[in-house]
Amino acid sequence: MRAPLGDFDHARPAPECLDLLTAPVADAVRGWRGDVPAEQLVFVDTDPELADTAVFAAHYGPDLFDQSANCVVVAGKRGGETTLAACVVLSAARVDVNGTARKWLGARKASFAPMDTAVGETGMEYGGITPIGLPADWPLLIDSAVLDTEWVLIGSGRRRGKLIVPGKALGGLPGAVVLEGLGV
Repeated sequence: MRAPLGDFDHARPAPECLDLLTAPVADAVRGWRGDVPAEQLVFVDTDPELADTAVFAAHYGPDLFDQSANCVVVAGKRGGETTLAACVVLSAARVDVNGTARKWLGARKASFAPMDTAVGETGMEYGGITPIGLPADWPLLIDSAVLDTEWVLIGSGRRRGKLIVPGKALGGLPGAVVLEGLGV
């Protein structure tokens, strides 16, 4: 199989690679119910030393920078309560944590969650967090530009390997809320 974007030596439908995914991501792929068939979720094997977006794009294809999305965990705080959420924006943008995300969460203060919280709560590796397989009760805030991208490269739950998915597929994930201006 050839990946729909980038220059990868190994690409396979994600349902054939469940053993290469973290447990929450494998469970989400196994139980996939989106409008896009699970076989359109493509796993590509990659070098974990090249996981950072700019280095990754330089090695696997310059077009990937504009077709990659980052998923970050945000902690919104209000009155002693903390709400965790995931935010997905294209790699060329940054998450508007203190504007769009904070307001949507109804938080007084918002920040990126500490690494140990993000890793511990998602069951994924730092640098590989993906919107597929997040805790079901979390809000998943997605910038509208991500859904408008035909194919999007996202994490696989591990630093080794990535998923390439139709952008529109992310809008059907549990807890997904599409927002204008989340990525700035």
